[in-house]
Amino acid sequence: MNDIMPDPDFDTPDEFDWLMSQVPFVTPFQTLYDAAEAELLATWPQGFEVEKIGRLAFERLPEAEKAAALDELFYTYWSAREQDRAALARLAAGESRG
Repeated sequence: MNDIMPDPDFDTPDEFDWLMSQVPFVTPFQTLYDAAEAELLATWPQGFEVEKIGRLAFERLPEAEKAAALDELFYTYWSAREQDRAALARLAAGESRG
């Protein structure tokens, strides 16, 4: 194929695409979040505010990664809120979990 006639199979997922879709995508923020959580659990066994995990992780991010981390946090908040709304709607409609 060439630039004028794109490959018609380009959008057809193959075995490699399927395998790669099974690999979790890990962001720098997720990595630092997990590390901060492990550190706080080890150093504060009496407990800590959960927000401390995120603040510590965010502070440790390189400046170039902070905008993407904020986008990730905003999307995560939105996603959780949408899931809560859907669950509440199912409960109001008398449906069981699912």
